Amino acid sequence: MSLKNAILVLLEGKPGTGYDLAQRFRGGIGQFWSASHQQIYQELKALGQDGLVEFELQEQASRPDRKHYRITAEGRAALKAWLEGPWKPERISSAILLRLYAANLADSAPVLEELDRNLAQFRDKLAEYLQQESSHLARSGRSSLRQALVYVSLRFGIRNLQSWIMLLAEVRALLTQGRVPERPALDELGPAGGAGRP
Repeated sequence: MSLKNAILVLLEGKPGTGYDLAQRFRGGIGQFWSASHQQIYQELKALGQDGLVEFELQEQASRPDRKHYRITAEGRAALKAWLEGPWKPERISSAILLRLYAANLADSAPVLEELDRNLAQFRDKLAEYLQQESSHLARSGRSSLRQALVYVSLRFGIRNLQSWIMLLAEVRALLTQGRVPERPALDELGPAGGAGRP
């Protein structure tokens, strides 16, 4: 999936500035796609040159004018063609997995320090996603198709974080206890309520 299509998806839902898009990347779509401010602004420029987005300048009193982007008819057609085109299985490229694969070549202390740091970050993010899930379930039965699809993506994000937490907890046990646990303890998955989710 290219950044181009991620931005078109976000603008199709709601017009916005480059800053707005960066905030949206941190929200729902952040469960499976990320981009820096610089990448977003570069891609918006290219999309504008291709006629897939357009913008209007909004004046600001004490700051430079800002560009408010919206998707064009050509952009919607390109997005539709991409959505209806062939899907290819994703390949995993993970620096963390590569480091774990070769962790025997390093001293265990710095590796454990990084494991703990990443575990804390994954658990914090899992708590955030579980809160979003609770909010969605509280309005269950009143969701549009769009909201339901966003929820399915959120559930993937929850499962993905749980998988990372289990993996890092297993590697931590291997490095500290010399063995991989048969089954991770439920509290290793993070906040209460997340352990038993599919």
